[in-house]
Amino acid sequence: MVTTIARRSQPQADVLWPETLHPRLQEIYAARGVQSANELERSLQAMLRPQQLKGLDEAVRLLVDAVEQGQSLLIVGDFDADGATSSALAMLALRDMGAGDVQYLVPNRFDFGYGLTPEIVEVAKARNPDMIVTVDNGISSIEGVASAKAAGIKVLVTDHHLPGRTLPEADAVVNPNQLGCEFASKNLAGVGVIFYLMSALRLALRERKWFQTKGIAEPNMGSYLDLVALGTVADVVPLDNNNRILVHQGLQRIRAGHARAGILALLEIAGKTRHRLVASDLGFTVGPRLNAAGRLDDMSLGIECLLCTSPDLAREMAIELDDLNKDRRAIEAGMQQEALKSLEGISLDGDALPWGVCIYDPQWHQGVIGILASRIKERFHRPVIAFADANAEEIKGSARSIPGLHIRDALDAVASAHPGLLTKFGGHAMAAGMSLKKSDYPRFQKAFDEVVRSTLRQEDLHAEILSDGSLTREELNLPLAYTLREAGPWGQHFPEPIFDGEFYLVQQRIVGEKHLKLVLASDANHQHIVDAIAFNVDLNVWPSHQAKSVRLAYRLDINEYRGRESLQLMVEYIEPL
Repeated sequence: MVTTIARRSQPQADVLWPETLHPRLQEIYAARGVQSANELERSLQAMLRPQQLKGLDEAVRLLVDAVEQGQSLLIVGDFDADGATSSALAMLALRDMGAGDVQYLVPNRFDFGYGLTPEIVEVAKARNPDMIVTVDNGISSIEGVASAKAAGIKVLVTDHHLPGRTLPEADAVVNPNQLGCEFASKNLAGVGVIFYLMSALRLALRERKWFQTKGIAEPNMGSYLDLVALGTVADVVPLDNNNRILVHQGLQRIRAGHARAGILALLEIAGKTRHRLVASDLGFTVGPRLNAAGRLDDMSLGIECLLCTSPDLAREMAIELDDLNKDRRAIEAGMQQEALKSLEGISLDGDALPWGVCIYDPQWHQGVIGILASRIKERFHRPVIAFADANAEEIKGSARSIPGLHIRDALDAVASAHPGLLTKFGGHAMAAGMSLKKSDYPRFQKAFDEVVRSTLRQEDLHAEILSDGSLTREELNLPLAYTLREAGPWGQHFPEPIFDGEFYLVQQRIVGEKHLKLVLASDANHQHIVDAIAFNVDLNVWPSHQAKSVRLAYRLDINEYRGRESLQLMVEYIEPL
């Protein structure tokens, strides 16, 4: 795979920055499209209001009636971190607002698959709900909603996934991506959608003097923002200005210790200090442990961990989730070896490797194929779909894409050109899921590769690291690292700053089996020394005793060891010189 380092473009924007804003940060924000200092506002007052969400009024009316009449509510969620946080938030908020009978149901991915299917409605009917509320799913559940309605169950769909050509005939649909919705941010995660709906419900109940009449303490919606931050980051939705506010506010609460016992326990198990928490910690440490329940077992464990109020019990659940995550990593490592072996000998030069890569093994674990697709995509920088058996006749795939290819649109193009080839599909720009008959796998491989080739250019298959430029010797310091840390939250479509430069090699050694620990100098006399670490390096190349210097792409980080803090470069790309 060819990797290049390119400088981010610096748009000419006439922005009146605050005088206290670091000059480097001004450049970084401008390169990310910030056009006004107002876009840096992270207070709750700057958050978008819910009124422009299409379907909100009808959804609130349904929920007000349900709360006042003591109806039975069943939350149907998804089996990932966004679905878990969405389910937990809906449960907590509805209970806090006085709903008398609120339960949740998360389809086991291995038995029922994704969403409100007719099969999961059959399970739901045994609980006799008056209304089903979907969170992080439902926008494509045409048949499932119809089944629920036929059984006399009202359905409220809350989702954020892209809708298909037909919407389910639910009693209300709240989704910022549905046609005609004027809500300014289309990037809410599922947990963000249900947070907005619960905020609107609280206001409606307040206006009806519900809390006052019932003697119920009106819930503070800010208390649920730890869940919103976790679900938003873990689902890798774009961090537009509104999502940055939600994540920032959630992080502030977690840092202060005002978070679910389960989130604090997961942070402890992961070895993370809450007062130093950044958005990436939620994405790379808490999210995977929560996701492990849905990938290998049942997401109910993850939801119960988030609902738990006892620190001791939450810690027990966090340990279980951590053990599941260790199992997941071991399974993933084996699957990755098998996948790479199947691709051995295929040259990346020319057209030998498909532009759209499909990999399949009947023995692979269905819950881990998404991570596998992501790992193979990172290695080859091509759209990848990993498949595993769903049953004797059908296989399920999980797709990960690269910039330039909207993966759900690509699947839609396949479905349009080959009617009936895909039995089900859905997703986002960068990730999607699908089902097809096992016998149709070769035909799908060819069709997918054709769509990718018709969409991408050859240069799109080259990985590119966008750099915010080089740092001077004087800028390689802890104060700038602190400034950048607090300038976040950084994430999808608002990436953490990466810099590039050449350094002299002072020391190099392997730690933890495949991580390269470096001591670097910015000058030939080694007067200015800085530590660095590169994870998962190629052991056939490193350590390199021939190299005297290196070219790096790196992030600034703060290393804490025995109470002492020091600057450390987190290496994203390393090239011997």
